[in-house]
Amino acid sequence: MEDRFELFPVDELVERILTYNPKTNEKLIREAYDFGREMHEGQTRHSGEPYFSHPIEVACILTEQHLDDATIITALLHDTIEDTKASYSEVATRFGDEVAMLVDGVTKLTNLQLSSSETKQAENFRKLFMAMSKDLRVILVKLADRLHNIRTIKAMRPEKQVQKARETMDIFAPLAGRMGMQWMREELEDLAFKVLNPEGRASIMRRFITLQKETGDVIQRITNDMRLEFAELGIEAEVFGRAKKPYSIWRKMQAKDQGFSRLSDIYGFRIITKNEVDCYRALGAIHLRWRAVPGRFKDYISQPKSNGYRSIHTTVSGRNGRRVEVQIRTQQMHDVAESGVAAHWSYKDGVRGENPFAVDPGKWINTLAEQFSAEDDHDEFLEAVKLEMYSDKVFCFTPKGEVVKLPRGATPLDFAYAIHTRIGHACVGAKIDHMRVPLWTRIKNGQSVEIITAEGQAPQATWLDIATTGKARSAIRRALREVDKERFIKLGRELARAAFEHVGKKATDKALDMAAQTLRLEDRDELLARMGSAELTAYEVVQAVYPDLVPEEGDEVASDRAVIGLSEGQSFHRAPCCQPLPGERIVGITYRGQGVVVHAIDCESLSNYEEQPDRWIDLHWSSGKHKAVYTVMLNITIGNDAGVLGRICTLIGENKANISDLEFVDRKPDFYRLLVHVDLRDAEHLHSLMMALAAESDVAEIERYRDPSLAKVSAGSK
Repeated sequence: MEDRFELFPVDELVERILTYNPKTNEKLIREAYDFGREMHEGQTRHSGEPYFSHPIEVACILTEQHLDDATIITALLHDTIEDTKASYSEVATRFGDEVAMLVDGVTKLTNLQLSSSETKQAENFRKLFMAMSKDLRVILVKLADRLHNIRTIKAMRPEKQVQKARETMDIFAPLAGRMGMQWMREELEDLAFKVLNPEGRASIMRRFITLQKETGDVIQRITNDMRLEFAELGIEAEVFGRAKKPYSIWRKMQAKDQGFSRLSDIYGFRIITKNEVDCYRALGAIHLRWRAVPGRFKDYISQPKSNGYRSIHTTVSGRNGRRVEVQIRTQQMHDVAESGVAAHWSYKDGVRGENPFAVDPGKWINTLAEQFSAEDDHDEFLEAVKLEMYSDKVFCFTPKGEVVKLPRGATPLDFAYAIHTRIGHACVGAKIDHMRVPLWTRIKNGQSVEIITAEGQAPQATWLDIATTGKARSAIRRALREVDKERFIKLGRELARAAFEHVGKKATDKALDMAAQTLRLEDRDELLARMGSAELTAYEVVQAVYPDLVPEEGDEVASDRAVIGLSEGQSFHRAPCCQPLPGERIVGITYRGQGVVVHAIDCESLSNYEEQPDRWIDLHWSSGKHKAVYTVMLNITIGNDAGVLGRICTLIGENKANISDLEFVDRKPDFYRLLVHVDLRDAEHLHSLMMALAAESDVAEIERYRDPSLAKVSAGSK
């Protein structure tokens, strides 16, 4: 059997340990290897490999964390007492009481009957904490044991794979995260996810590949941008970027009820600085260069987590508006972030690391024990543990004391819909711990939430910006669609009329019925409502009835008919703050003496009119080809070399866009930053132009530029 499967050589294992602990007891490591191999002789794994290959791999995982000799030896022997003729006394005689105690602890932990069912969770965690209380290294070996088992899970029977994957997802991954070992938590979750939902994981991987083809190496470009910023400011720092794990992305998609294409923060960057002061200097540099996302800043350096974790977290809008998460910390903080509580045993250059940020495991466990020892009732104990273990969840209470589990960042509105859709629809306010709070307040662990309802209340469109759970957002959307259905039907009819006239036809009831049938919609009203709510385009409806009709080349939409939804004789102009383009969702704001100002639906200045709903008008761009008369500003950073600006201007012209103005914003020895005003047809024209410019080697960065301060130009009385 061992001829077919070659074991990992003991020399290579020793070599790995020597890289971080030159003072290792090499003789004892070799003896443990030989003893384990002898004890497991003749035993095989499900894959057919010699069983001892598993303890060796567990030991290798622990060497990556630079752990001490006792832990490595325990990994090599962790199944000997349970599965072979070896006894506790024999292990103690050969390798010492410390190793024997650790091996025995792992054996007892393995024999615990852990269940991933909700009713058994309290007992699971109680047992785990008891096992940890003697020596935390028992859990470190068990986590490494589970990690290797799930890496090789394909050799198991399908039903056993699902059982182990669910147990990993529910128990061991959160435990690794609680101990500060985020890399292990992420890998455990992702491997379990691969078993529990292979189609979902494969779908995300395919979309990643497509995204990379469309956008190129975004990570490398942003990494280079960050390094350039730090170099200019004299900050010594290393920058590492990566895409998030498929399970992490899947969890965000489920929590936010968003598709992959709408999910923004799928990239993460880690900045390692020389000292703590440079952490804050790097943060300043990041926020100067990129726009910080409100509510996403956390300072765990000034307020560390209980497991010793220290880092600054922020989220910024990167290229093309895509969000990226950034973590900033020193090398010592990073060592703790990677190893968590295990950093206490890490070795460097032959001595146990004196990391000032490493947490004393004994104190950490005692803190947990103090928190949980008073919880005699299993249910109470479970809830107390979950508050600590599941840091990405919030556990709050109804006025009657019932527990409600919500994602972190949830609001009272999410709480209301979690109770019942009817409660959510009727919500007019909330109290947290008996104090009246706004609906956008973030709920914290352990708080009591009371929802105030009123008859006649209906969901508001602004609630979509407040709610975070998929259940709440879906219920709000459905309710809004029903409330606004008549208005959407009216607007949809106007859109249909204009679209059918554009191809020389009429939007008769019969034509609309045919379109609804082709598109598999309930009836004509449903079709019109979806058009009015922008869920269905006029082009799709026309194509459903007249698939062979294509607008003639050069048949452009007249400027005075570019916008649909205006009253007869009503004029309009585009808001200079957001410069909306045909193809983008728009809304109109009425002004006395100025007609209607057209804003993009995501324009920041619209918040100024939230209390004046009578000034809002539903608008849509006419379908068809528009003239290239709509100005948009582009913020472009280019290399300061001869002929670069000329080539950029030529490229813009080749893409059928006209430069109406150009201004230099910043001049540096190596780079120029300028605002270019270009006249475009529509959003698709903008996209193709930006892609062409981004592909140009002398263009360091390009983004659409919007200036909210320009909203003052269009401000006026009602």
